[in-house]
Amino acid sequence: MLQRAEGLDSSWAFSDDNKLRNNKDSLCLLDNVQFIYELALAQLELQCLETNYEITNGLREFKLLEAKDITKLIKRLAYFKVVGGEYTDYFRIIQKNRTRSVNQYLTHWIYPYKGKFHPQMIRALLNIIKVEPGDTILDPFIGSGTAAVEAQLLGINCIGTDISPLCMLQSKVKTESVSVLNGIIKVKESIASQTQPSLLNPKSGALDQAIDLIGNEEIRNFYKIAELVAISDSARRGRDFVNSFFKNLNLMIYSVKDYAEIVKRLNLKLGQVDIRLEDARNLSLDKDSIDGIITSPPYSIALDYVANDAHAFKALGFDLEEMRAKFIGVKGKGQERIELYNQDMEESLQEMYRVLKPSKYAVIVIGNATYLGEEIKTVEFTVEHAKKMGFKLVKNIDKIIFGLYNIMKRENILIFQKPL
Repeated sequence: MLQRAEGLDSSWAFSDDNKLRNNKDSLCLLDNVQFIYELALAQLELQCLETNYEITNGLREFKLLEAKDITKLIKRLAYFKVVGGEYTDYFRIIQKNRTRSVNQYLTHWIYPYKGKFHPQMIRALLNIIKVEPGDTILDPFIGSGTAAVEAQLLGINCIGTDISPLCMLQSKVKTESVSVLNGIIKVKESIASQTQPSLLNPKSGALDQAIDLIGNEEIRNFYKIAELVAISDSARRGRDFVNSFFKNLNLMIYSVKDYAEIVKRLNLKLGQVDIRLEDARNLSLDKDSIDGIITSPPYSIALDYVANDAHAFKALGFDLEEMRAKFIGVKGKGQERIELYNQDMEESLQEMYRVLKPSKYAVIVIGNATYLGEEIKTVEFTVEHAKKMGFKLVKNIDKIIFGLYNIMKRENILIFQKPL
């Protein structure tokens, strides 16, 4: 199927919901599924969830021939809108969206971050590598926390590590705030009354002081991220700090309410999330302890994450040069920078192999960035060194990407298996 799909158009016609919901054999893709790699992932989902099917209408509609557990399909599938005449949980989840972007539902949108995962893809990959509720996955480059949110929604436990305190903070907020929603709402009035007059002069530090006095760490983190979003809006878009803070604070609260409402409506049992400030090259995890890995290493050869988030690091009190010395891919110049990046990546791959259980899967989403006018063969390097460590490459899926400011035009979804 993957070979035959390469010659097809990138999008196809939408389907009639009423007809599909009256058909107990129906499987229908979501309307936003437009690319060949998404079709490939959708079919891999069905295969890995032990479903037999046939394509019936322009690659968008399927006929369900046999399913081991149709309820599981409804609760887990990422690329499907209707299964057996019922809307999927994922279709209902993505309606909870306070943004204009289809992939920024629930808390995914909170804090601007370049190079985010597509949440839909992560949900599909969790199905494809066959992790179950109660299993534990790892994302050693947790970034904006997308993998953590999607695992949490499926009842899968997630350990997320990152060397960036900003990544740790935003990932915690996206996954922990739903458990302290009432406290967040109660604190809002106090924050507004204590700081709004002084916010007319943001340098006064009144907001920082009010946030620091919040006793609950999860609630304190929520308000700190709201402040950082306002700082980002001011620094990057020239927006008024005060208006941005309260506008985004309200949207964040609505998004967490949405999260709580969908959990109740779908009777979801959330997975446990453990976000750690930790180096992917030296993980504090036991050997053979992780049920699956899904990650995307930083594209920091071509995208300087320290410079990009300098305003946030400064607001959090971190020294930029100290950050630069710790981060992967931002040390050195020219060829030295590439060599240091490759060395760091090799150490990270070794750690992934060490902590993954035998027979389990590691998914690495990565592309070849352009640096100093030349393409850096990061994909080829990753495949070569992963194989040397003992990984078996079981699938390599091309993925077209947008929005990374021409750093790259495509990524590869590399699915490795650790042998028994």
